[in-house]
Amino acid sequence: MSTVRLKKGFDIQLLGGIAGKDIALAGPPQTVAVVPDDFHGVIPRMEKKEGEHVNAGEPLYHDKNHEVIKVVAPVSGTVKEVRRGERRHIDAIVIAPDKQDDTVKLDLNRDAAEVLLESGLWVMLRQRPYDVVPAPDVRPRDIFVTAFDSAPLAPDLDVVLDDKRQYIGKGVEVLKRLTDGQVHIGVREGQTIDAPGAEVNTFVGPHPAGNAGVQVANTVPVNKGEVVWTLDIVTLARIGELFTTGQVSHDTVVAITGEMVQEPRYIRTIMGSDLETVLKNELTNVAHSRIISGNVLTGVKIEVTQWLRAPYRHITIIPENSAPDEFMGWASLNPKRFSIYRTFTTWLRGLKKPVSMDSRIKGGERAIVRTGEYDAMLPMDIYGEFLIKAIISWDIDKMEQLGIYEVAPEDFALAEFADTSKLELQRIVRDGLDRLRAEMS
Repeated sequence: MSTVRLKKGFDIQLLGGIAGKDIALAGPPQTVAVVPDDFHGVIPRMEKKEGEHVNAGEPLYHDKNHEVIKVVAPVSGTVKEVRRGERRHIDAIVIAPDKQDDTVKLDLNRDAAEVLLESGLWVMLRQRPYDVVPAPDVRPRDIFVTAFDSAPLAPDLDVVLDDKRQYIGKGVEVLKRLTDGQVHIGVREGQTIDAPGAEVNTFVGPHPAGNAGVQVANTVPVNKGEVVWTLDIVTLARIGELFTTGQVSHDTVVAITGEMVQEPRYIRTIMGSDLETVLKNELTNVAHSRIISGNVLTGVKIEVTQWLRAPYRHITIIPENSAPDEFMGWASLNPKRFSIYRTFTTWLRGLKKPVSMDSRIKGGERAIVRTGEYDAMLPMDIYGEFLIKAIISWDIDKMEQLGIYEVAPEDFALAEFADTSKLELQRIVRDGLDRLRAEMS
């Protein structure tokens, strides 16, 4: 075991953290949905139609370019709706659950990759470069598992694992069949993981220490022409459970956090459950709340009428524009105003105390100024400001030289929060990766 100490980054302390580790049980969901946008790089082609019955673990659709990549139903029931948006883009596949426990049993006497592809767990993996669902015909150099989340109000993944911790060893065994390299697991200081056969690294430092990309960059970085896979410890345990029982478990433990939550806590539910069931009696003021599937930096804004998004173990609820008529707006001299920098007097009382933040951007987009803000929030051997400029100007040579193959949008999330230029850095990186992938294919 090695220890990596990171100095760059910042821990954002927000109101609404979870005090205990108890897990409450949510009621049975009225509907469950799969959102194709959660699995970037997969172009859906439906296998089920509206009105058809589907069993838990049975494919709903496959990838247009790789038919072996399947996305499966988390529950048994009837396909209630295939919701489409502009240009017939599939926004969500809604299932009305029945009370049957019909879960597909898989044959484990096959290649591990085939089982993962059929089970639907393959789409929970991500590859670098490009931060997409891995292609089934590419063998990774190494596989990296992050065992903790350092984002604001993030859940303790040891709690989320719950009784699935017993499957971690089996999960490592399966992953080692898929790579000729190592399976690396990144843990925080003081965290213990029983994972024979894996190389365990301890990461000490502020957010984004828990990001898979940061852990990769500070152990064995990705070079041009190399491919690595990333996943979290919960997905690793699911893989181990699959290869132990022959069935995929779609139950999940979700952290409900934020200052607009009556009692922040962990809740056990089904992946893709409707939020009206999950958040029943949880919100203090629905009309003035912003609901985020995920954390405040990388999560997706959703409505209470929508569903829990599959890749997230976290729901954050913060005030929605709590002071629209604040005197002087973003330039207010309010002594309670938070700032990473010493722009306001808040720093006098320290930055370790939880503070209230709403959804306002507090400023407008302006030109990039070389202040070193990005570098201070990015603990990777990358010049963030120069890389962003190279992506905007679409200079492929510079993008490659500056490390485009190592990064994902989430790696720039903290820099986006701290950016005085108010640029959408995650969107810029996402667009750059997608264009580069199309250019290189």
